[in-house]
Amino acid sequence: MNSLSKGLRVLEAFTAERTEMTLSEVARAAGIDPGTAFRMLNTLVMLGYVARVPDSKRFRLTMKVVDLGLHAIGRSDLRELARPILRSLVGEISEAASLGVMDGGDVLYVERVRAGVTRLGVDIRIGTLIPAATSIIGHAILAFLPLRERERILATPPRRSDSASLSLTRPELDRALETARERGYALHDSLFGNGLRVLAVPVLDIDGYPVAAISVAAPVMRMSMDEFRTRALAPLQSAAKEVARAVQASGTVSAAV
Repeated sequence: MNSLSKGLRVLEAFTAERTEMTLSEVARAAGIDPGTAFRMLNTLVMLGYVARVPDSKRFRLTMKVVDLGLHAIGRSDLRELARPILRSLVGEISEAASLGVMDGGDVLYVERVRAGVTRLGVDIRIGTLIPAATSIIGHAILAFLPLRERERILATPPRRSDSASLSLTRPELDRALETARERGYALHDSLFGNGLRVLAVPVLDIDGYPVAAISVAAPVMRMSMDEFRTRALAPLQSAAKEVARAVQASGTVSAAV
């Protein structure tokens, strides 16, 4: 019980103002000695709740903390904010709408709404992880990240195996991200070979940092790429701005994710 208490104090030491800390800073903020902080941090890193910041002696929380909450209590403030907005995107044009955030080298799906009981060609549920390089939501986020942070994410091994049936070479990925940055959205047929067309728009904070992204998906056979963009882009962009305003007001997601 004593160890659990100290571990929770380490997690609680990280705040919106202290998103990254050294070992000594964690010990001071948690009110424990450096040796105990070292053991607690190593355990939390091993379990995936804390990550070492590359090229530094600092630590940060991972999105697995959010993931734990999603599985434990089945809800989060971000999900509550996004659900009605995503629901408004699903209908005649799109069969599914999703909200995802970066978690290491993966995109973590934190909310997803589907039209009725229609089964799409990939099993994506709340809590699903998909490597950022093979996720169109990932492309929408990566395109707007600072270059150094983007490279760090792409160099991070994904937590799940990449089951995409198609893949982009690094030059192809770079061109796709450059195009997404120029256009303000990512549009691509799914790399999972499921016959879906996916359009994703980043959720940008006040500084233009992509804290998340929203996507909609429709069968390739239903409409052309141009028609899908024409009919779905404006509602999707409006939804992304609405989520961004809600997130900013509530402080649910920060740029430190």
